[in-house]
Amino acid sequence: MPIFLARFVSALRARLRGWRAALTVALTVFGTSWIAMALVEPEANGITAPGTYWWWFLITASTVGYGDFFPESVPGRIVGAYVIVGGIATLTILFTELSTHIQTLRSKRLKGMVDVDLSGHIVVLGYLPGRTERIVHQLRVEDGHAVVLCAWDEVAEHPMAGEDGVAFVRGDLGDAATLRRSGVERARTVVVDARDDNEALALAVTVDHLAPDVHLVVALRDMNRCERLRYVSPKVQCVQWHMPNLVADEALDPGITEVYSELMDSSGGGNTYSVTLPPALEGKSFGACQAHFGERFDATVIAVRQDGRTAVSPPWNAPLRAGALLYYLADRRIDVGGLTGDLASGRR
Repeated sequence: MPIFLARFVSALRARLRGWRAALTVALTVFGTSWIAMALVEPEANGITAPGTYWWWFLITASTVGYGDFFPESVPGRIVGAYVIVGGIATLTILFTELSTHIQTLRSKRLKGMVDVDLSGHIVVLGYLPGRTERIVHQLRVEDGHAVVLCAWDEVAEHPMAGEDGVAFVRGDLGDAATLRRSGVERARTVVVDARDDNEALALAVTVDHLAPDVHLVVALRDMNRCERLRYVSPKVQCVQWHMPNLVADEALDPGITEVYSELMDSSGGGNTYSVTLPPALEGKSFGACQAHFGERFDATVIAVRQDGRTAVSPPWNAPLRAGALLYYLADRRIDVGGLTGDLASGRR
């Protein structure tokens, strides 16, 4: 019987694929063994009873063998061996198919062929070795945001396969079907980091069509093209391509590029200035200095340089020493004489 079963399984797998082969083997062994057991085993044993045989078959085929029912004759034990071999054959087929399925799925994921089932994630469109890894790492450094990296067909496999939380989709990035596979409609942010500005504009149009409410960040080499992107959507945030850190910052904190632009524009409403710590503030805490600048001048102290190093937003209780340099934001430069006079008169 085992030889017959081996040939049967071999012939069956040549004709049937997947789970159907395992099911066919199990049903065939079940039916033939029941008939054989009924012929060779005395009825008094009770194995072949309809309410009992399925249980005995399941326990024997899985090689568990509780021993509550068992054949007593030699022919019955031969049938039992046949059931055991059939069970092993069935399990082998099942495990083989399961392993093949898992390997196929993993291969598809590595090749970017599987749809992404995420929401609230960040989609990065475009891949440039080194640059994209840097952006993705910065996107995930804070809260571990899930990231979907979308690349063109020439990127054959997932370039960041060892990075947890980074999925991969490959295809024509200008095709709506490819972007849907990356879940752009459910994403919180889409970063367009294209190979050139014309491609960036085309991708932005497609993304805006699929997800008009998504936070769209576009890296541009020529910032003058930002006006054209505004025709696509006034909410598009344009970032200088040569500043990948700023691309990640804008993706995580919408609108921060506008803040940076305002700070860097000397004609803006707020500029950065510096002033040496007045003697009257020596030994005071950074918080006391911050409160004085805010209440008296509507200014914000953002950094302090002392002891040879600069600290941005130092602790509130950090002491300030003589010669410290204060950096502050204000709509105009603070008059040092006025600042010293306020402190001398006791005004905060």
